Amino acid sequence: MSRGKELPAGLHPQVRHLIVRLRQLKDRSEYSTRQVAARTGYSARSWERYLGGRSLPPREAVEALARVCGGDPGSLLVLHEMASAHWGETHGGSPSASPPATEQNPPAPVAAWPYGRAMRVALTAGATALVLSVSAVLVLAAELAEAREAARAARAGTVAAGATTPDPAAVLPSLHTCRLERTDGRWYAGHSRTLRAVATYGHTGPVVIEAQCLLRRAGASPGDVDGIYGPLTRRAVRRFQDREGLTVDGVVGPDTWRALRTWGAA
Repeated sequence: MSRGKELPAGLHPQVRHLIVRLRQLKDRSEYSTRQVAARTGYSARSWERYLGGRSLPPREAVEALARVCGGDPGSLLVLHEMASAHWGETHGGSPSASPPATEQNPPAPVAAWPYGRAMRVALTAGATALVLSVSAVLVLAAELAEAREAARAARAGTVAAGATTPDPAAVLPSLHTCRLERTDGRWYAGHSRTLRAVATYGHTGPVVIEAQCLLRRAGASPGDVDGIYGPLTRRAVRRFQDREGLTVDGVVGPDTWRALRTWGAA
């Protein structure tokens, strides 16, 4: 619309003041009416009515124009409130509550979730999942060991009394190979050369495999060499410790490692 187009004569001074300020803001931006429409979400026809004084722009349209054209929305909204109070005195109506049906309001910005908070939530969830997974593995390992022990006990119960039979645990297949060799007076099974690592109930891995192999060699079979420190392995460790005069705690520590590595070396 033309910058010099006259406003209707019957406009209240407060309404006129608002429209003039909106016109000045648009003119300083050097945007055309179509460009303003494209940037605010209100049609060019609506802006012609608003800036021509034929319709009072809604509050949202005033905010949108201030944002697009670099104006102060605070002062414009104060003028809009005053103009809205006087609009009905000369036009017998009320300001537009919303854009026409063919217009679309610009989407509200989505507040970004603070990065730090998102990272803390992700770390907490990951730690919880890890703890639950480890717990499930330990429970499963314990149940599997108990089941194997029950199977061996049932098998042993079927053997006639007084018959000479090998230890059932000793004839069960091993899940890992024990590659026994003697070096400098100590025995090793090919899975760990530790002398100080602590292995206890619930542990898994190469250190446990090494201990199981050496327990088998020393005649205190832990059952399957499966790398799981379950009830059978703990019982075998206690038997070995009691037999060798060690502290019976069911934990493979430095003293127990030393006895396992050198058992039968004399």
